[in-house]
Amino acid sequence: MSIQRFHVGARLSETAIFNRTVYLAGQIPDDVSQDIVGQTEQVLAHVDRLLAEAGSDKTQILMCQIFLTDINDIGGMNQAWDAWVAPGHSPPRATVQAALANAAWRIEVVVTAAQK
Repeated sequence: MSIQRFHVGARLSETAIFNRTVYLAGQIPDDVSQDIVGQTEQVLAHVDRLLAEAGSDKTQILMCQIFLTDINDIGGMNQAWDAWVAPGHSPPRATVQAALANAAWRIEVVVTAAQK
């Protein structure tokens, strides 16, 4: 069985699919001038787009890992998350504080999902 990769770069692929499981690279915001709610909304939109491209969606998420530069942002992140997550499909999730590669990023999200 082969591995499919999407948006392949020199350092990473945005998506890999193996055995009907979709693995997304860490998704980060484009507009770092926004607060945690805005950055979270951007990241979740990236997740939606990449999952759709891979034949999946947010109802198929198997695991989500969320990295915040400041754990005190969890309230604003949860505000955007709660508005986004599909009712009845809250995935397993871990949220931790971490130093991210770019100090302007307030959030990075890693998702693993099943294909439909």
